[in-house]
Amino acid sequence: MGGKWRVFLKELRKVSYVAAPMVAVTVMQYLIQVVSVMMVGHVDQLSLSGVSIATSFTSVTGFSLLSGLVGALETLCGQAYGTEQYQKLGIYTYTSILCLCLVCVPISLLWIFTDKILQLIGQDPLISNVAHKYSLCLIPNLFSYAVLQSLVRYFQTQSLILPMLYSSCAALCLHVPLCWGLTFKLKLGSIGAALAISFSCWFNVLLLGFYMKYSVACEKTRAHVLSTEVFLNIKEFFRFAVPSALMVCLEWWSYEVLILLSGILSNPKLETSVLSICFTITYLHYFIPYALGATASTRVSNELGAGNPQAAKVTVCAVMVLAMVEMIVVSIALFSYRHILGYAFSCDKEIVERIADMAPLISLSIVTDGLQAVLSGVARGTGWQHIGAYVNLGAYYLIGTPVGVVLAFLAHLRAEGLWIGLLTGLYGTMQASIARERITNEVLARVEPVG
Repeated sequence: MGGKWRVFLKELRKVSYVAAPMVAVTVMQYLIQVVSVMMVGHVDQLSLSGVSIATSFTSVTGFSLLSGLVGALETLCGQAYGTEQYQKLGIYTYTSILCLCLVCVPISLLWIFTDKILQLIGQDPLISNVAHKYSLCLIPNLFSYAVLQSLVRYFQTQSLILPMLYSSCAALCLHVPLCWGLTFKLKLGSIGAALAISFSCWFNVLLLGFYMKYSVACEKTRAHVLSTEVFLNIKEFFRFAVPSALMVCLEWWSYEVLILLSGILSNPKLETSVLSICFTITYLHYFIPYALGATASTRVSNELGAGNPQAAKVTVCAVMVLAMVEMIVVSIALFSYRHILGYAFSCDKEIVERIADMAPLISLSIVTDGLQAVLSGVARGTGWQHIGAYVNLGAYYLIGTPVGVVLAFLAHLRAEGLWIGLLTGLYGTMQASIARERITNEVLARVEPVG
């Protein structure tokens, strides 16, 4: 028993060592957006509502697609690094940057008509106008996001987390005073907040680009930007990118659909602002279980590759313990401070009170969403992405969203009804993830060590 406990503690330290800095990187990158939303929330309710709708619209039509497509690098760079074909990491990264920037062009053209599209689906004209201006100012950020996410995968594959940690911290430290100055001092409001996001993201890209170009740590993985292989790998990149994007977008879009639906409730300014703040809180937390799931996926793959299935099972246990402790602590903290939580995002008393009403549902979703993220990470190495896409389609679109619509509009539960629908979808995906994890454990138990 003592020997097993020591093995478990050793694995717990390994997982923590990898996951902790990755959590910090993802949180700091997302905090740039959160800071902008928080500052706009102190301008006026119309600005906050417009930015909330714009954030949802740009996520659905742009950022979610890029996040899914760049997932191809995790497969391509991972295989290249595992087979010691180090230069291919640089080649695949440049291919990803090229492909994602090409995808950004039609997305940018779509964003030019943001106000017309939003009004077409029934959004308030005043809110749509603010969202339109905000979306236009986010176009430079769209291209920087494409480059940044490709670079993040490049460094992540090599376990070079510290450069990303330092660059993300520097970008966030720059963003806070810059956003404050543009939003309040120059009185640009929501437009200033969007411009600050774009500038800060490009600053992060430049820092990582310089490190990639001149650091000794990246010497063996560098490649020529204009290499013909960069263009020859476009087809291979999209072969992995399309199914990856489908899986990510189906889940991501379900969240954003609820914010769009909140815009046609009886009090759209209030309900949209409340739901957007709730999503901001849960998104901010989501990066922690996501990083734990990514760490588990990497560790399990490494141990199976080395012929150590029992060690892989220990990894699963270690990650689940870390995840459960973290999620329980966060849920209790959110519920305990529910009456002052809203003041971080808005000085409007009505919004603060509605956030307090939503706190029990937020706390519950922290646990369900977190477990689903970790279990999905554990099962990712099995290559069941297509099954994940089917599960997300059924749970979120055939169950969760219809339940939310019925409760919000027919039962008049407003934002609470939409959120309960989300929890229903999360419960479905979580049960599917648990089933996949059971099957994964059975597979691990049958794997014989190599040699």
